[in-house]
Amino acid sequence: MAYTALILAGGQASRMGGVDKGLVELAGQPLIVRTLQALAAQSLPPSQILISANRHLDRYASYGHPVWPDSLPDYPGPLAGLLSGMQAAPQSTLLMLPCDAICLPTDFAARLLAALPGQQAVSARDAEQWHPSLLALHSGLHPLLQAYLDGGGRSIRGWLAGLQHSTVRFDHTFPNLNTLAAVRALAQQWPPD
Repeated sequence: MAYTALILAGGQASRMGGVDKGLVELAGQPLIVRTLQALAAQSLPPSQILISANRHLDRYASYGHPVWPDSLPDYPGPLAGLLSGMQAAPQSTLLMLPCDAICLPTDFAARLLAALPGQQAVSARDAEQWHPSLLALHSGLHPLLQAYLDGGGRSIRGWLAGLQHSTVRFDHTFPNLNTLAAVRALAQQWPPD
C-alpha cells in the first residue's frame, strides 16, 4: 500500500525548554535524521515524506523533503500538523509520527497499514502505553479533523474517540523523548539492541 509519512516537528517543545525538538542531537545526529533513518529502514517504505515544522524551515528542508508549517496560528498542537499534512497530500493514506520516533521496528508501517482496512485510523501500542501520535489514517478525514479543531478540540485522543479506530500492539518499546534528560539517557545506551 502506498502511503505518505508525515513527521511532526512543529511543536513548541515546552518540556525541552523551547528548543526545536527535531534538531536536538542524539549521538551526533538530530532526532529528525534518526526518524528519517527509521522510515528508510521500513520493510514498506513511504512513497513520500512530509515534515510538519514551524521553526527552522530551511534547516528541515535541507533534509530533502517538503516542509509544511501549520495552517492554524499559535501552535495549537499535533493535530494542526496533521491538518497541514492532510492538506498537502489530500488523496494519500498517511502515517503520522513525531520527530522523536527514532526506534521503529522494520515492520512498523506494514503492520499499521495492514490493520487499516475497516478502520478510519489505527495507532500503535507497546507493552507500557498507547501512542496515539504513531498513527495510520485513511485519506478523506480532513473534514472531520477540521470540524474537531474548529470546535476547539486539540487532543489526538479526543479526535480518535470519534473515529472508527483500533490499535496494533508491538512488543517493541517506543521511547518518549520529551525532555533533554530523556535524550541524554537514551544516548547512554545508543544504539539500542
